Amino acid sequence: MSAALPRSAEDFGIGLVQMACSDVVSLNCDTAEAGVREAVSRSADIVCLQELFASRYFCQTEDAGYFDLAEEIPGPTTKRFSRLARELSVVIIVPVFERRAAGLYHNSAVVIDTTGELLGTYRKMHIPDDQQFFEKFYFTPGDLGYRVFDTQIARIGVLICWDQWYPEAARLMTLAGAEILFYPTAIGWIPEDRKNEGPAQYEAWRTIQRSHAIANGVYVAAVNRVGVEQTAGTNRDLQFWGRSFVSDPQGRVIAEADAEDAEVLVTRCSRETIEEQRRGWPFLRDRRIDTYAPIATRYLDGVSRNGNTPTQ
Repeated sequence: MSAALPRSAEDFGIGLVQMACSDVVSLNCDTAEAGVREAVSRSADIVCLQELFASRYFCQTEDAGYFDLAEEIPGPTTKRFSRLARELSVVIIVPVFERRAAGLYHNSAVVIDTTGELLGTYRKMHIPDDQQFFEKFYFTPGDLGYRVFDTQIARIGVLICWDQWYPEAARLMTLAGAEILFYPTAIGWIPEDRKNEGPAQYEAWRTIQRSHAIANGVYVAAVNRVGVEQTAGTNRDLQFWGRSFVSDPQGRVIAEADAEDAEVLVTRCSRETIEEQRRGWPFLRDRRIDTYAPIATRYLDGVSRNGNTPTQ
């Protein structure tokens, strides 16, 4: 176990719990709790768990039986980690397969403050549908917006996996005052992709999130799972690539986990660094908000000769 990191009023410690998941919810929750405890012992003030950490990644196939894994908020998982947050005086980001009502489910994350209070829920906004990532079958797109949570430690934004590719989401959370963006994640390779496109896909994933840090002058923390998982009823593997990491506001990777092993990653974030970066590169100051209206359209199908853009 690494030595504890020093604390100060101007910075805060974050922890990412990168883990392999089993078919047993209780064991996964035990592993996650142990990871939170280790992170706190190393001076983490905020700890983020990975996407859908309580189970294997069941979205590899479309099977209505997996809806049985969903739970309400508050529910057993959030209650357990609420007690833990209060015991350790730590902020915990807890991803949950949320049962909102019969037939209505979300891929969500709950932010729990140091007091054990549930500050609120973020529901994944962008839902993928791809080979072995059949999430549209399970999850309704989020409807709570891009929320920022004012915890006892820092103002944090939470986005989930596929959300990490969208600069609009990162920008909106920054404009709401986020100092750090957390991305609980479950991303990996199907066999043919790893062989042919693996390095490029990984670099694209890391690069896009580092770019959010740079463009917004914030810290970015992505926590991914590890291990090879095969869903019952399929004969195909999905290998998660781990490599959880933290980027500072200049896009420098200041901490990174292993590609294959479970690991608790802990590092510190500095408010002074945010301030200095935004003074030097004042992107928020120089935004031309009077010119961005077309971003709210689905696609610009054409531009007229006088330069006007379509309104829809």
